[in-house]
Amino acid sequence: MTISLLSYPLSSQNQRVNGYEIPGDEQPRIYTTDNLPKGTEVDEIIRAAYRQVFNEQQQIASHRQIALESQLHANQITVRDFIKGLVLSDSFRRLNYETNNNYRFVEMCIQRLLGRNVYDNREKLAWSIVLATKGLRGFIDELLNSEEYLNNFGFSTVPYQRRRILPQRSQGELPFARMARYDDHYLKQMRKIGQLRPFYYGVADKSASVYRKVIFAVPILALAMLFLTLIAVATPK
Repeated sequence: MTISLLSYPLSSQNQRVNGYEIPGDEQPRIYTTDNLPKGTEVDEIIRAAYRQVFNEQQQIASHRQIALESQLHANQITVRDFIKGLVLSDSFRRLNYETNNNYRFVEMCIQRLLGRNVYDNREKLAWSIVLATKGLRGFIDELLNSEEYLNNFGFSTVPYQRRRILPQRSQGELPFARMARYDDHYLKQMRKIGQLRPFYYGVADKSASVYRKVIFAVPILALAMLFLTLIAVATPK
């Protein structure tokens, strides 16, 4: 028997209030296929989708879904299908689903797919029950098929944080994805004291000296054994 979604109060949030601010740089850029984009425009939509789903800290080449990108380029799937494929990918599962509890994962998905914060802990509980009973795929299907998602993003628009800036507040609502960023000087200091070790250039391979010794030692030992064997054979018994 399927458990219906628990009811929860829709507390007043920024995205639920009509905005009267003058559009400017603080407004989110909307990436959509409604205007029939081609070539590099589709690439921008793809990058926006990766940035929305994985955030900047998880955008690396190994997480790309080449098959999904090709299908979107060929207009075989919608943006909504592409978003669904990214969220159900093995990379997203390992980085976000398997490393968080259900409550935190629900909060992350609502932020990234519905473009808002959770209303309260009861909403977290309601969607966590869906995640626990229907699994990851069923939970994502419920979110992407929800009236809220379809009304705001439909099948052709990449989700975004809705109405992030509050005109009456000097700071406004901060982006959902926040992580400390360090300048080049601080990164050098961290590497100097050993807190940050790059995995590319500058890695000290301590085994190299051992390999060199082995490379030189093996032929010498082989020659020595051959020399001793010849002496043993030539020596009269």
